[in-house]
Amino acid sequence: MVKELLQRLSDAHGVSGNEGSLRELVKSEIAGHVDEIREDAMGNLIAVKRGDGFSIMLAAHMDEIGLMVQYIDDRGFIRFVTLGGWFWPSLYNQRVMLHGRKGMIRGVIGGKPPHMLKEEERKKEIKIEEMFIDIGAASAKEVEEAGIEIGTPITIDFASADLAGNRMTGKALDNRVGVALLIETLRQAESPHTIYGVFTVQEELGLKGAKVSAYSINPDCAIATDVTIPGDHPGIEKKDASVEMGKGPVLVLVSASGRGLMADRRMADWLRETAERNGIPIQVEVGTGGNTDATIIHLERGGIPSIPLSVAARYIHSPVEVVDIGDVEAAIRLLVEALKSKPDL
Repeated sequence: MVKELLQRLSDAHGVSGNEGSLRELVKSEIAGHVDEIREDAMGNLIAVKRGDGFSIMLAAHMDEIGLMVQYIDDRGFIRFVTLGGWFWPSLYNQRVMLHGRKGMIRGVIGGKPPHMLKEEERKKEIKIEEMFIDIGAASAKEVEEAGIEIGTPITIDFASADLAGNRMTGKALDNRVGVALLIETLRQAESPHTIYGVFTVQEELGLKGAKVSAYSINPDCAIATDVTIPGDHPGIEKKDASVEMGKGPVLVLVSASGRGLMADRRMADWLRETAERNGIPIQVEVGTGGNTDATIIHLERGGIPSIPLSVAARYIHSPVEVVDIGDVEAAIRLLVEALKSKPDL
């Protein structure tokens, strides 16, 4: 069941700043399981399960990295900018969906043919300004007639798929994994406390939705559900990324080598004790990579005790991210059990 939910979320499209389709999908998934659903001025979706005076914010960002139309030339080829942290070569020769005024239009990212590259060009990394999108149009007018214009958002066209074991691949698992965790937790949790499930926007552009929502909600504490990088495949060493897929969710104690979040130790103790009490496998990470919504939440309103709860995901910020469904299920169980109590703050 969790895998099917995650596949629906992965296959949906919602680039930073244009998360509307994800918002509607999430609404349909949590309807009837919460006391209130509202949308704030920035587009964050806030679900509330009412309880006593103690409040816990669970945050998961809906947005995925993507692209945006910057220029359309006379022959109908489309130049673009990136939204979020792309490794440029992973974009070359990908299929994309352009979200135009008349609906979604499929295109492909092209560039100079390999056969025509000079020897010195072959040795260089292809740059974003050397790529373009081809939707099959023969002129700028045809592109316009298709509903595509400057500012049109673009996402990768890639369907999720099962892999061996209990694993799956898909686009945008960063952070549809966190969204799936939050949806299932809201469905299952029975807590005496007030739970705010916040599906945030524009995380990939600077944690913006989390900042706005944390300020307005002003919770007593917060958990951000996201993904993290494992060190269990070629090209990366365990000393640089100690966690592994298939060994449970990850408590991130430090992100971005301390330049991001130093997680609240009381929050970490609460989740670790919950895991031990319920026989749930967990991992602990001191990271050197990126940040999560918790990085900005913990700085709001004079300080909100926060921690990321992450799932190991291979090849993040690419169209072929990979996760282990067992890790996702264990993370849901950990959250559901933890919300029966509260941290000692």
